[in-house]
Amino acid sequence: MNLEGRPQAPLMSNPRADRVRDVAKLAGRSSRLKSGRFLAEGPQAVREALSAHRAAAVDGGPAVVHEVYATEACLDRLPELADLASGVTLRLATDEVLAAMADTVSPQGIVAVCHTSTATLEEVLASGAKLVAVLCEVRDPGNAGTVLRAADSAGADAVVLTASSVDIYNPKAVRSTAGSLFHLPVVTGADFADVIHALHTAGVTVLAADGYGNVNLDRLQDLSAVRRFGGASETGSSRPDGADGSAEAALPQLELPTAWLFGNEAQGLSDAELAAADHRVAVPLYGRAESLNVGTAATVCLYASARAQNR
Repeated sequence: MNLEGRPQAPLMSNPRADRVRDVAKLAGRSSRLKSGRFLAEGPQAVREALSAHRAAAVDGGPAVVHEVYATEACLDRLPELADLASGVTLRLATDEVLAAMADTVSPQGIVAVCHTSTATLEEVLASGAKLVAVLCEVRDPGNAGTVLRAADSAGADAVVLTASSVDIYNPKAVRSTAGSLFHLPVVTGADFADVIHALHTAGVTVLAADGYGNVNLDRLQDLSAVRRFGGASETGSSRPDGADGSAEAALPQLELPTAWLFGNEAQGLSDAELAAADHRVAVPLYGRAESLNVGTAATVCLYASARAQNR
C-alpha cells in the first residue's frame, strides 16, 4: 500500500478472471470447506472482520482476514476501512468485479475473504465460559444468524452449532449476524453427545428452551433476584415453593455457568436432546401466540441468564 493507504496493485476490472471466480465460489459450501474460507460482504461485516483480525494479531491469535477487495469509491467514502486493513492484502476492484464476487446484488463496494473459525468447545470451556448457546439442527441461516447476534449482544462466551445445523458461513447467515460472527468463538460441526459431555464435565448447567418445559423462565428470574437482593420475589413470597425451600433449591440458578439448547425451527428439540438437558425451561406466553420463533426465544433466554450473571 502507498502512503495514502491505497493498494498499489493494478485495478481489477475483469469480472471473469480466475481470482474473481475463486472468490465467488465461496458462496458454495464445498468451496468453503475445502479452502477454510468464507466471504464477508459490505462495510459493516468487513469492518468487524478487520477489527477482529487486528485484535487477533495483537493477542497472537489466528488470522481472521485473508484479503479484501474494494472499490475506490468505497474507500473514499469510508477511509477507515483502508486503515483497518493495514497488514492485509487489499486490492482495488471495479463495481462489476465486486458484483461478480458477491452473493448479494450490491455488496456496497467491499468484500473480505475470511478464515473460518478454528475454535473448539474444549478451548471455550477451559477459558471459564459462563454462557453458551447451542444450536441443535437449526437449519435456517437467518435464524442461526439471529441467535448468534443475540448471543453476542447478551455477552455469551461462545455459540456451538451441531453437525446437522446450517453452515453459519453461508452468505445469508453471515449477513444476518451483522458482524457478530467476528465477536465471539463459534464452534461448528459439533457432535451433540460430545457437547453435552463436555459441558457437564466442566460443571455447566444445560437448559433446554422448550415451550412445554416444566420450569418457568420468569420463575427462575424471580428466584435469581431473591438470591441477589434478598426479601420477596416479584410474586410476593421469598419461598413460594414450601417452607423448607426444597423445590426452590432443585431449580436451576441462572447466575451459574449455563448452556442453552435451541432446537429446530419446525420440530424444536428432539426427545434425545431434551433428555440430555438438566432442565426444560419454558418462556411464558401471555398473549395468544402459539409459540416463539427460535431467534426470539433464544434472545429472551440468553438475556435472562446475562442479567442474572451480571447483577
